[in-house]
Amino acid sequence: MILKDILEYFSIEESFPDYLLEQSFNKVFLDGKLSKTDNNYKIVVKTRQDVTHQMFLRPGDDYPVAILSELPNGLLNGMKFGLTEDDVAYINKL
Repeated sequence: MILKDILEYFSIEESFPDYLLEQSFNKVFLDGKLSKTDNNYKIVVKTRQDVTHQMFLRPGDDYPVAILSELPNGLLNGMKFGLTEDDVAYINKL
């Protein structure tokens, strides 16, 4: 599942860098709940393994897409995708 498909599924008509539109993400997000605050979107889904996955879509931000997963033990991990393909930041926090 690529970001372009997720945007289309949720009828999100925002601009994102071309490389991000082709970036693959887990299709589990299609089962998520979409919320919107201003021009920012959040998709949240909880899996059977009690892991909560969140996708943050922030058009116009330096990191327009971020994925954050919370494990059952409370640990967080994820990634932030920047404006260019080589600008990726990893999120690892307790």
